[in-house]
Amino acid sequence: MTEQAAPYIAHPRIMVLGVQPGTPPFRIVEIDGEVVGEAKAVTDVLEAAAAFGITVHDLDDPDTVRWVGGDKFTWRLR
Repeated sequence: MTEQAAPYIAHPRIMVLGVQPGTPPFRIVEIDGEVVGEAKAVTDVLEAAAAFGITVHDLDDPDTVRWVGGDKFTWRLR
Protein backbone atom coordinates (compact mmCIF):
# COMPACT_ATOMS: atom_id res chain seq x y z
CA MET A 1 0.00 0.00 0.00
CA THR A 2 1.32 3.41 -0.95
CA GLU A 3 0.66 6.32 1.34
CA GLN A 4 0.19 9.73 -0.20
CA ALA A 5 1.44 12.74 1.63
CA ALA A 6 -1.04 15.54 2.15
CA PRO A 7 -0.31 18.63 0.04
CA TYR A 8 1.54 21.36 1.87
CA ILE A 9 -0.48 24.52 2.38
CA ALA A 10 1.39 27.53 3.66
CA HIS A 11 -0.22 29.74 6.29
CA PRO A 12 1.76 32.96 5.99
CA ARG A 13 1.26 35.88 8.34
CA ILE A 14 0.89 38.31 5.41
CA MET A 15 -1.88 38.07 2.83
CA VAL A 16 -2.21 40.53 -0.06
CA LEU A 17 -5.68 40.38 -1.59
CA GLY A 18 -6.67 41.04 -5.20
CA VAL A 19 -6.60 44.43 -6.89
CA GLN A 20 -9.48 46.75 -5.99
CA PRO A 21 -10.78 49.55 -8.20
CA GLY A 22 -9.64 53.00 -7.19
CA THR A 23 -7.52 55.92 -8.27
CA PRO A 24 -4.95 54.46 -8.14
CA PRO A 25 -5.97 50.79 -7.82
CA PHE A 26 -4.91 49.16 -4.54
CA ARG A 27 -4.70 45.83 -2.75
CA ILE A 28 -5.85 45.12 0.79
CA VAL A 29 -3.16 43.81 3.15
CA GLU A 30 -3.93 41.43 6.02
CA ILE A 31 -1.49 40.46 8.73
CA ASP A 32 -2.35 37.64 11.11
CA GLY A 33 -5.90 37.61 9.68
CA GLU A 34 -6.55 41.29 10.37
CA VAL A 35 -6.88 44.00 7.73
CA VAL A 36 -4.04 46.45 8.32
CA GLY A 37 -4.30 48.72 5.30
CA GLU A 38 -4.09 49.29 1.58
CA ALA A 39 -1.08 48.80 -0.66
CA LYS A 40 -0.59 50.67 -3.90
CA ALA A 41 2.87 49.16 -4.48
CA VAL A 42 5.03 46.35 -3.13
CA THR A 43 6.84 48.85 -0.89
CA ASP A 44 3.56 49.44 0.97
CA VAL A 45 3.41 45.70 1.73
CA LEU A 46 6.97 45.78 3.08
CA GLU A 47 6.21 48.85 5.22
CA ALA A 48 3.11 47.18 6.69
CA ALA A 49 5.13 44.06 7.49
CA ALA A 50 7.84 46.12 9.16
CA ALA A 51 5.24 47.95 11.26
CA PHE A 52 4.25 44.54 12.68
CA GLY A 53 7.84 43.44 13.23
CA ILE A 54 7.93 41.07 10.25
CA THR A 55 11.08 41.01 8.16
CA VAL A 56 10.42 39.91 4.59
CA HIS A 57 13.46 38.42 2.88
CA ASP A 58 11.67 36.87 -0.11
CA LEU A 59 8.34 38.13 -1.46
CA ASP A 60 7.99 34.92 -3.50
CA ASP A 61 8.18 32.65 -0.44
CA PRO A 62 4.67 31.24 0.17
CA ASP A 63 5.54 30.77 3.85
CA THR A 64 5.97 34.54 4.12
CA VAL A 65 3.40 36.17 1.82
CA ARG A 66 0.30 34.86 0.06
CA TRP A 67 -0.60 36.84 -3.06
CA VAL A 68 -4.28 36.47 -3.97
CA GLY A 69 -5.44 37.41 -7.46
CA GLY A 70 -2.00 38.07 -8.86
CA ASP A 71 1.60 38.32 -7.75
CA LYS A 72 3.90 41.06 -6.51
CA PHE A 73 3.83 42.64 -9.98
CA THR A 74 0.00 42.85 -10.19
CA TRP A 75 -1.18 46.34 -9.25
CA ARG A 76 -3.79 47.09 -11.93
CA LEU A 77 -7.20 45.63 -12.74
CA ARG A 78 -7.23 43.30 -15.69
